[in-house]
Amino acid sequence: MERGFTLIELMIVIAIIGILAAIAIPQFGFYRKRTYNATANADLKTACTAQEAYYTDNLTYTSTVSNLTGSYGLITSPNVVINVALADAASYEMRAYHSFGDITYTVKGSGGRFEH
Repeated sequence: MERGFTLIELMIVIAIIGILAAIAIPQFGFYRKRTYNATANADLKTACTAQEAYYTDNLTYTSTVSNLTGSYGLITSPNVVINVALADAASYEMRAYHSFGDITYTVKGSGGRFEH
């Protein structure tokens, strides 16, 4: 007697796999987006630290993100965009987002104090 799977058994297994995939794929997309947003937020915090280091050396905040790279330690992750909206001798405001995320983070700082 030969042993094997019947067509009904195989169809049931395929249906179960389809149901599991229908549940898992949207959740996977949600977790990826959450990871992209967290990356942008982490890069913005690093940019704040770099802004404060720049201020220590120059007694003003910079409005140019490229001034924060190199010796000030800012290295942005791929697809993360950081903009300096405002910068002067007293304060700054920066924004960051990931091109695949759905949140733009904003931070205002002055003299070592940050507001989210």
